[in-house]
Amino acid sequence: QVQLVESGGGSVQPGGSLRLSCAASGFTLDYYTIGWFRQAPGKEREGVSCNRGDGTTYYADSVKGRFTISRDNAKNTVYLQMNSLKPEDTAVYYCATEKLGPLRDSGSYYYALDCRFGSWGQGTQVTVSS
Repeated sequence: QVQLVESGGGSVQPGGSLRLSCAASGFTLDYYTIGWFRQAPGKEREGVSCNRGDGTTYYADSVKGRFTISRDNAKNTVYLQMNSLKPEDTAVYYCATEKLGPLRDSGSYYYALDCRFGSWGQGTQVTVSS
């Protein structure tokens, strides 16, 4: 039911910017945790940013001051603005979400940045190189 579709990835030079978008369907973003994680080849998943919908936002130390997460509940869309991109930011970026509240008995979760995610999209590739 829950579907997340990322877009906006691409190839940029170091120092460049990208804005990733995540279109949500099958649910509305109200009262949902939203976030982004990434995975580079040969590396484990890394939480990038998340917001639990309670006013608390988290960022990985590696992206603080450069990335900004936002949501537009009216458009049911999540964004990740990425500035001052570095080669080490190269990864597949995934949009993720989970309803606020108790754990679902049938849920299978990914935990990152003190957030809980039960659903995510297919990912979008971000490549930062010269």
